[in-house]
Amino acid sequence: MNRLTCLGAAFILGIGLAKAEVRLPQILTDGMVVQRDRPLTLWGTASPGEVVTVKVVKGKKQTVTANADGEWSASLPPLKTGKTYTIEVGDKRIENVAVGDVLLCSGQSNMELPVNRVTDMFADEIASYSNPDIRQFIVPKEVEFHCERTDVSPARWESVDDNVMNFSALAYFTAKELNASTGLPVGIINASWGGTPVESWISEETLASTPSTDVTDFAYYVNQKSLYEDDAYRDAIKAQEGRNYAAWNSIIDANDPGLKDVKYYSPSLDDSSWEEVDLFSTSWATNGMTPENGSHWFRKTIDIDASHAGKAATLRLGCIVDADSVWINGRQVGFTSYQYPPRIYPIPEGLLKEGKNVITVRLISQNGTPHFVKEKPYKIIFGDRPYAVYGRTLPDEISLEGKWRYTKGAPMPKGPDMMFYCYLPTVLYNAMIAPVIKYPVRGAMWYQGESNVDRSNQYPDLLKAMIGNWRQASGNSGMPFYIVELADFLSKDDRGGRVAWQKMRDRQKQVADEVEGAVLVPNSDLGEWNDIHPLDKKTLGQRAARLILSDMAQ
Repeated sequence: MNRLTCLGAAFILGIGLAKAEVRLPQILTDGMVVQRDRPLTLWGTASPGEVVTVKVVKGKKQTVTANADGEWSASLPPLKTGKTYTIEVGDKRIENVAVGDVLLCSGQSNMELPVNRVTDMFADEIASYSNPDIRQFIVPKEVEFHCERTDVSPARWESVDDNVMNFSALAYFTAKELNASTGLPVGIINASWGGTPVESWISEETLASTPSTDVTDFAYYVNQKSLYEDDAYRDAIKAQEGRNYAAWNSIIDANDPGLKDVKYYSPSLDDSSWEEVDLFSTSWATNGMTPENGSHWFRKTIDIDASHAGKAATLRLGCIVDADSVWINGRQVGFTSYQYPPRIYPIPEGLLKEGKNVITVRLISQNGTPHFVKEKPYKIIFGDRPYAVYGRTLPDEISLEGKWRYTKGAPMPKGPDMMFYCYLPTVLYNAMIAPVIKYPVRGAMWYQGESNVDRSNQYPDLLKAMIGNWRQASGNSGMPFYIVELADFLSKDDRGGRVAWQKMRDRQKQVADEVEGAVLVPNSDLGEWNDIHPLDKKTLGQRAARLILSDMAQ
């Protein structure tokens, strides 16, 4: 389905027959921030030939006519900063419109990473900050194989005061710094999705029309996407994946001795025959040569004194590869299905008792070497500050490091493979960039590359194509691009991995050096060897903001 067909389908389905109401895209809604010093750009749909009046209340207005496809667009003079506006479009009103600087923030998980994931380092600052002029529009995560969409699923602008914990952490700190320097509102268009490669964010037209180089055959990516264009084929793959995972989970649960008559999470279980292991050892994780996938059980008995018995607390279990379920005194307090999120589990009031208490972890390994990630918080924390633990020993906590009891559960082959359609070429451009790319912005901030490390030789070609694609589609041929350098990652013992990571950083710098208007945001020194999602998004945001401010001053 080409773009014209997609537009026609949207018109018929969204507007209907006869005279249709004027419709605005989701991004043109209450609370939006518009780019200062740029024409006020509005667009939408109506009946073909319908006359649409666009008006700034107590300001300029323009009358336009919808074309044969029902599309219309209008451009009014830039709005002045320092006040909010109401805009009328036909019988629609857009309230609380602010004027300032807008950034399109995109990439994979380090751009998507929300504020709630960095509270260990910045809890006090986040809690004490309020600013209704910093606003974010999160583009819903969707894929589209057939066309460049003209709109996204329902979404809305939200301010820091509305929902700070769901803000992109990097965008949040960048916006704070910009606002502190200019005193103006800042709008963030957050179009990001963890794990996605750069080619997912490039239009099919760009991939198809870009000449191949010595290292990059762009036709490969077009053909890769084409393999999955059939909706029924994709549905069949997902249905089979569901059956595969259901079978795997059914077998591991049915054959895990810890879930049978004698529950390994029972506080009365005698675990004296279990092996004693250090929490961070991996001797239990392999058979001497290959990783042991399946379930693994750990238990630790701790003492709670009378002053803490019965109190609510928070259990911190660092990060675990891959999945886990956790019980305290036989009651499940949390579970996580994959490796990256920090394990932060609330312990309800009344569960901890004076004397002996048993913590049980069922670790599930699906593909790789199971382990507890080192240099993360493993503790029980009492009080109302469970997040501010980065690099600190709190006075009211119990360490869970050291020796645990261990026994194997159900050994399994590796978990079933899974197809992530959001990783395929073009599909995110179609669904998440095309609908918002016309919205005027100060520039684009791009934090991505982890998923292209194994093909870093092609990265300059792909990223250059994407930058040109976005600039052309936005109508802003000089749109600034702020390319965030990959943070340092991996153990010093992983020499091969670290070399590959550095090669990607070199490729990012190459693009910033070779593309006019592209800038590298230094970040390698802010990494954490044991976490692909480093916490210090504040320093990084401040660096990005300073570069943006420097460009503004020129």
